[in-house]
Amino acid sequence: MNNLSKNSITVNQKKTAPVLSIPYSNDLLIATSQTKEALEQELSFLLAVKLFELRRLTLGKAAELCGMKKLNFMNEMGRMGIPVINLDDDQIRDELKNA
Repeated sequence: MNNLSKNSITVNQKKTAPVLSIPYSNDLLIATSQTKEALEQELSFLLAVKLFELRRLTLGKAAELCGMKKLNFMNEMGRMGIPVINLDDDQIRDELKNA
């Protein structure tokens, strides 16, 4: 007899990633002149960038969050004038001292 509880995951069950849903009106699509897909990709990218800036995600995890390859994510951040290197003053001082 199987002793697994109701909440246990068996080997055959697939884990799915949680999904964040943000409601928005069609007015936002009109205001931004974007398609639904383009707006959702941009919002996903901007969320990933902000979490990276706040040091909540690494560069790789931020890229993963918005479904981009790390190099593409870095290029897009650079194109938008967002620093890719996210060091605080002490880290910059240490890097310069050890250079």
